[in-house]
Amino acid sequence: MTRAYLVTVALFALAFSFSYAYDPSPLQDFCVALNNSSDSVVFFNGKVCKDPKLATADDFYFAGLNIAGNTENILGANFTPAIIPGLNTLGLIVGRGDFAPNGQAPPHIHPRASETIVVLEGTLYVGFVTSNPDNRLFTKVLNKGDVFVIPIGLIHFAFNVGKTNAVVIYSQNSQNPGVVVIANTIFGSNPPINPDVLTNAFQLEKNVVEHLQKIF
Repeated sequence: MTRAYLVTVALFALAFSFSYAYDPSPLQDFCVALNNSSDSVVFFNGKVCKDPKLATADDFYFAGLNIAGNTENILGANFTPAIIPGLNTLGLIVGRGDFAPNGQAPPHIHPRASETIVVLEGTLYVGFVTSNPDNRLFTKVLNKGDVFVIPIGLIHFAFNVGKTNAVVIYSQNSQNPGVVVIANTIFGSNPPINPDVLTNAFQLEKNVVEHLQKIF
């Protein structure tokens, strides 16, 4: 009985450790992403890295987040990630978001990361919805200098309710946070989900579902 108990505890501990294993912890100070095979000796930490002795300040630097992104698209928004080789394996990304008036980041989730949004210019209506069964909606109207946090894996959105462009700096605590845009995923899957499933799930007429599947 004691042996069975110890095995059970060990398995539970193993499962618990995996449940909290997002990006792996670094095994060295940094692991600058290797851009080509001519960067001499490489090290490994789940990724191929430049020899730390060859790293420079430029490996941890990005210039360009002062440049506005092109928002002339169906969403009226643009997102520009900062490409910084030195962020490799550090479990972090950062970037700039631009929103034209009425521009938006439609409802979506990041399955592997929480997110912070810092407003530099403009006014944004942002929010997230908690998981079942409560489905609580948390929203704020953000202005210049405001910060909002999105918990990992929850549906969230941002919408420019102002009359001028809005600019944000966003960060996520994963090197690969992933993104699942709800409408695109449900109505634009490949191959399409059987319309009968979506008709029942969303309580919509079948022709409405089929129309949504065509436009997504």
